[in-house]
Amino acid sequence: MNQDYIQPNNWSIIEEGFNTENVKSSESLFSIGNGAMGQRANFEEQYSGPTFQGSYIAGVYYPDKTRVGWWKNGYPEYFAKVLNAPSWIGINVFVNGEALDLFTCKKVENFRRELNMKEGWLSRSFLATLQNNIEIEVKTKRFLSLDIDEVGAIQYQITPKNSNAEITFQPYLDSGITNEDSNWDDKFWDTKNVSHEKNQAFIEAKTMKTNFHTCTFMESSVFINGEAVSNQPTTNSQVNYVSFSYKQAVSKGETYAIHKFGGYTVDRNHDKAKLVSVAKAILEKTSKLGFNGLLEMQKHAWANIWNMSDITINGDVKAQQGIRFNIFQLNQTYLGKDSTLNIGPKGFTGEKYGGSTYWDTEAYCIPFYMATKDQNVARSLLEYRYNHLQKAIENAEKLGFKNGAALYPMVTMNGEECHNEWEITFEEIHRNGAIAFAIFNYYRYTGDYSYIPEKGLEVLIGIARFWHQRSTFSTSKNKYVILGVTGPNEYENNVNNNFYTNYIAKWCIDYTLENIDRIESDYASDYTRIMNKAKLSKTELQQWKKVADNMYFPYSEKHNVYLQQDGFLDKELITVADLDKSQRPINQKWSWDRILRSPYIKQADTLQGFYFFEDQFTTEELERHFDFYEPFTVHESSLSPCVHSIQAAKLDRMEQAYTFYLRTSRLDLDDYNHEVEEGLHITSMAGTWMSIVEGFGGMRVKNNSLSFEPKIPKQWEGYSFKVNFRNQILKVNVCQKDTKFELEGEAELDIFVNGKKVTISPNNLVTV
Repeated sequence: MNQDYIQPNNWSIIEEGFNTENVKSSESLFSIGNGAMGQRANFEEQYSGPTFQGSYIAGVYYPDKTRVGWWKNGYPEYFAKVLNAPSWIGINVFVNGEALDLFTCKKVENFRRELNMKEGWLSRSFLATLQNNIEIEVKTKRFLSLDIDEVGAIQYQITPKNSNAEITFQPYLDSGITNEDSNWDDKFWDTKNVSHEKNQAFIEAKTMKTNFHTCTFMESSVFINGEAVSNQPTTNSQVNYVSFSYKQAVSKGETYAIHKFGGYTVDRNHDKAKLVSVAKAILEKTSKLGFNGLLEMQKHAWANIWNMSDITINGDVKAQQGIRFNIFQLNQTYLGKDSTLNIGPKGFTGEKYGGSTYWDTEAYCIPFYMATKDQNVARSLLEYRYNHLQKAIENAEKLGFKNGAALYPMVTMNGEECHNEWEITFEEIHRNGAIAFAIFNYYRYTGDYSYIPEKGLEVLIGIARFWHQRSTFSTSKNKYVILGVTGPNEYENNVNNNFYTNYIAKWCIDYTLENIDRIESDYASDYTRIMNKAKLSKTELQQWKKVADNMYFPYSEKHNVYLQQDGFLDKELITVADLDKSQRPINQKWSWDRILRSPYIKQADTLQGFYFFEDQFTTEELERHFDFYEPFTVHESSLSPCVHSIQAAKLDRMEQAYTFYLRTSRLDLDDYNHEVEEGLHITSMAGTWMSIVEGFGGMRVKNNSLSFEPKIPKQWEGYSFKVNFRNQILKVNVCQKDTKFELEGEAELDIFVNGKKVTISPNNLVTV
C-alpha cells in the first residue's frame, strides 16, 4: 500500500482535504466513462500545478512510429497511442478578474471530491480564498451519459461568501492538446474548422495518419439562484480554440451557476460531413432534458447495471468499496454496445500501454461480461477476434509462418501488432492460447455452440497451425519443444519450454481437433465450407496431433513440480520473504538484467495453467505447485493477485485468499504498485470479480452445470452476487453459517453445491 487518503465508503470514492501531491492520482481514481468516451478527473477550472490532462474517445488512436535503438525484422511499424482528444470540459473561472486556480489560492478548505458509483457522477466542493482575498464556495457535478453516450454534462456553481463579486465563466473547447505518451512528439490532431452560434460551439478535427474525423461540441447556459439568465456571451475564436465568456455581478450569498453540455461525434458512427449537424441534434435533445433531467436518466441507467452486476459484502467496508470500484470502472470502460470496440488495459483513465486489446480480455474480462451481461456481449468480444483473423495471419506471415498460421497480436487497435518490445512482440506468444481458451470458456458457460461452426473454428485452425509450426522436434528429448519464448511471467525472456506456453499449445491443438471432429459429424455444411476455405487436409491434422501428443513439459523429480521453464532451477532460489523490502518493487529498483537472472515471478505463470485447466490436475498437484511458486512471486503485475486469491481459496487458505483479494480489489485505490497516477488497471478489475465469484464462491461449470464450493473470509458477515447462466439469473448469498440461492426465471435449474445436486425452483429461496 502506497496511499490511504481515499475514505472508506460502500458506494462512493471520497477524497477529503486538498493535497497537491494527490492530484494526479485522484485524476485517475475519479475518472469517468460511458463506453464511448471517458476522461480523467481533471478540474474544469484551470490548474497550474502538476496534472495529467486526458480525454479519450473509444476506438480513436494514432499509429506512433516505433522508436527503437536497433531495428529488428518483424518489428511492428507503430505503437498505437490512445489519443488525448480535444477537450470540452474546460471552464475558466474569474473572480473580480483573478483566475480561480487551486494551486495558487491563498487557502483551500473543506475540499471534498466524490465519485458516486451508485448513480454515476463526479462532484467536488470546496471553499477557496483567492489572492484578492475574496472567499468563494464552489460546487461541481459532472457525468458522462450512458443513455446518450456522445454527451456529458457539467454543473458548476460559485457562491461569493465574504463580498459581492464579478464572476466570469469561460467555457471552452480546445483541440490544441498534446499526449502525455508520445514517441516523437508528433502532432496528432489537425483542426479543420472552428465554428459557433449563440451558446453552441464546435471544433471539427481529424487525427493525423488514421484520419478519424471528430466534432467536439459544447453548449452553455447560466443561472442565478437557479433562475436562467439570458446572458449573451462574448466569443473568442482561434485556430484550435473557442470560448464563451459569461460575466455576471453576483451578490454575497448568491449562487452563480453554469450548465455545460459537451462531447464528441465521430465518423466511426456518422457521416463525417454531418458531424456538426448530429452534434446540434444531440444538444437539442439534452437542452430539452436539462442537466437534472439527464442526471435522472443517468441514475436509472446505473441502477439497471447494478441490479445485475453488484456484489455485496457485509462487515468489511474497504472490501465492499474495492469490488464496487472495480465493477464500476469495468462498466464505464465497456458496455458491449459496439462490437468493434474492446477493453483497453487503462480504459479511459490514461495512455500507458497503448492499444485497445490485450490477452487480458480473453483471460480475465470475458467471464465477467458473460455472467453480468447478456451472453451476446461476450460473443461480440469473440467475434472481435474473428474479424481480425486475416490480420493475425498476416502478423504470423511477417515472422515467417505460412499456410494460414495465425499469431494474434499482443497489443492491437485494428488487428495489427503494435507492441514494440521484442520480448513481448516476438516471444509472448501464449496470448494465442488465451484466445482459443475464451472460445472454449464461452461455450462451456453459455452452452451456445453455434459460434464455433459459424466462426470460432476458423480462429482455432489458424492458432493450431501456428503452434504446429512454432514447435521444434528435439532429437535429444524425443519430444516437441517450444524455444525462445516469454511466458506470462515477463521477468523471464527468451526462455525454452515455458510450461504454460507448451501446455496451452498442446491444449489448443487437441481442442481444435476435437471440434473439427464434432463439426464434421454434426455440421456437415459448415465443415465443408471451413475445410475448403482453410484447405485443411487429413495429413496436416495428423501432423498436428503428433506435435500435441509428444509435447515436452519440463519437470523436477526433486520438487515434484512442473518447471516454469528449462532453466528455472539454475537460478539462485531466494524467496520473496528473504528479499530486502528496500529492493521492492524490483521493476523500479533493479536493472532488467538482474531481474531476468532472478527467480522472481511477476504474475501467475505455471499457476496460470493450473487456473485455466484446473480440471486436468488434482488438488494435491495444485497445492504442490502453489507452495513452490507463490513464494517466488512478487505480484508486480496487476493480473497476479486475483489468480492467486482464487487458488488460495480452492486450497482453503482463506486468510491468504483474503489478503490477495484485498490487494487486487484495492490495487489502485491504495496504489500498491505506486503508479496509479498513470491510470487504472481496468482489465485486472475483472480478476477481482473472479476472486469473489470463482474464489470465495467456488463457482465453476462442471458437466454442463453450475457448481459451487462456497467459502467466506472470517472478516465478512456475508456476501452476495448474481450470475446470468444460460439466460437464467441466479443470486447467491453466502453467510458464515449457510448459503442461499434464488432463481429468476421460469424453469428449474440444477446446480451442485459441494458436490451435491441441488434443484433451484424459480422465485424460491433454497438454503444449503
